[in-house]
Amino acid sequence: MMNLKKTLALSLAALAVVGAISGCGGDKKEAKAPAEKKEITVGVTPGYSEQVMEFVAKEAEKQGLKVNLKSFADYVTPDQALASGDIDLNSFQHGPFLEAFNEKNGSKLVSIGNTYLAPLRVYSNKIKSLDEIKEGDKISIPNDPSNGGRALVLLEQKGIIKLKKGTNPVKAVVGDIEANPKHIEIVELEAAQLPRSLDDVACSVINAGYAKSAKLDHKSALATEDSTSPYANIIAAREKDKDNPTYQKFVKIFQSESVKKYINDNFSDGLIPAF
Repeated sequence: MMNLKKTLALSLAALAVVGAISGCGGDKKEAKAPAEKKEITVGVTPGYSEQVMEFVAKEAEKQGLKVNLKSFADYVTPDQALASGDIDLNSFQHGPFLEAFNEKNGSKLVSIGNTYLAPLRVYSNKIKSLDEIKEGDKISIPNDPSNGGRALVLLEQKGIIKLKKGTNPVKAVVGDIEANPKHIEIVELEAAQLPRSLDDVACSVINAGYAKSAKLDHKSALATEDSTSPYANIIAAREKDKDNPTYQKFVKIFQSESVKKYINDNFSDGLIPAF
């Protein structure tokens, strides 16, 4: 009987030890949340994008986050750099442009927050009003899919062309023009080249950032995209990083009242906060 009790006691003790070891093993397998990054690199383009981000970087530094800026000369390489992991985020484009890039390149980039609306404007070195456009004149527009469509919609709103009924404004192309009363020649160029084209065309539809960097006066614009535009700019990330706590922190810093005030105080000529 004593031997039986002794055996039972030893068995229970062994089970307790196994349980304790199992418990320790379970603790080791628990996933830990990734440590918050202290430094990130954000892609921008010249003009508004870069200038606003320089202020955001100063605000981020106050909260212990260092933001390095990497400036790109066009609208394609910032997304390529983000997709390849060369930068952490970028901030220069609107949602439809990002969707078009993903569709063309098979990438998985997503918006993690709005920034501001940078309206397209029509500029000219030759005419003072769109009414002065003559038969066969040239008009230059962005050659990327979404901004090109956006420019065509603006020209339609101003009565210069008419697009086919049912045309998706985000995917509108020159081939969708149904009516062109003055037989305007649409010249598609890289967005960065549009300000340089002003001496060669009657007018040009230019993105706000490049108009700013070319020192074009918004007051001289012949037409401006209105506030009903759905093309608010965004902060983009890789889909797998959309919930990264550091990136979410960065979005909150950008969408703060101090940044909104900075935009309103310094860029009322071209930007409208979209948060």
